[in-house]
This record gives sequence, C-alpha cells and structure tokens, in this order.
Amino acid sequence: MEDSHVLSLKPATAVSAATVTALTALLLAGCSAGQITQTSDQVAAVDGASASGTATDVSAQDVTVIVQEDGTAALKFTAFNQNNSRTPHRLLNATVSGAPVALGATSEIPAQCTLVADSADSIESLPKAPNDCIQYVATTVDNRSFAYGGTAPVALTFDDGKLEVQAPVSAPMLPSGQSARSDNQAEAVAESH
Repeated sequence: MEDSHVLSLKPATAVSAATVTALTALLLAGCSAGQITQTSDQVAAVDGASASGTATDVSAQDVTVIVQEDGTAALKFTAFNQNNSRTPHRLLNATVSGAPVALGATSEIPAQCTLVADSADSIESLPKAPNDCIQYVATTVDNRSFAYGGTAPVALTFDDGKLEVQAPVSAPMLPSGQSARSDNQAEAVAESH
C-alpha cells in the first residue's frame, strides 16, 4: 500500500476567507461611490443671509434688516475676518437699499476675530464675550418702508473689498418665554390654562 499525502484545508480556507472579506469591502465601498450625502447641502442655522467671496477676506453671516415695532430700523450682521496672514481689516461703511447705515464706533477687526452689529437694544442685551476678539457695534438705518418678510439689498464695504447680499427684513426676536403678541391673545392663553 502506498501512503497518500494528506493536505490540510486550513490555508485554503484562510485564503478563501480573506478573498471574500476583500470582495465584500470593495462592494460596500462601491455602494456609496458618487452618492450625495444628506448633509451636503445644509446651510448655517441662522435667519439672515450670508456673504463671502474673493473680493474681501471678511465674510458676513446672519445679515438681516431689523424693523422694530416703533418703525425704527437697524442692520444686524456678524462679520468674520478670515485672513490667515494676520492682516486686520476695517468696516468702512454699510448701506441698506442705498441708505447709509449709522455705525457706532468700530475699530480694526483682527485676523480670526469678529464684529457683531445689531440695534442698540439688542447689543445691550447680548451676553458679551470676555475677550477682545469680538467687537459689538450698534446700528441704525432710515426705514424706507421695509416690509416684514421682504428683502433689501445690503452692501458692506471693508478696506479690502465689498460684500453685497439680499437680506431678509424681520422683526426683532422676542425674549425667551414671551409668546403673546397682544393683550387679547395673552388673555386667551391665560384662560385656556
């Protein structure tokens, strides 16, 4: 009788398992190739318009024309100096529908720092950051019959360029916990509880 050589199946099984794993990984990776993610078109969670571009190193977020109940208007925005070469920039002027915006005292915006603008009441009620990298400035603008829900052209001119955007016109935000808009509505809410 002759002795037959018996080969172990372990190396073949290991090679087969590795091949199946590699093919599975390739198939799963290929399933999402070229797909658009659900968050690819998300925008910042702010109410106003945003503007940035190659004309200036400064970007603007939450650009909104605020019309108070008494008819006065203000320009609300947050400007961020995105310059990476440590160059400060200055806001020279702003306009809404061609009308000049009265800006409180502003100084240079250092690189990677912020300028927050809003009505005097809103600026006063904002919690202030303890560092000097955020400036706060009060603004006013002549109300040219701005209508809630409409838009108005806004131009922000910095020392290195201009940002232009169509900004929404809005009422000021109510303080938290105050939802009644009139005495009749407040009484109706009180009676329902």
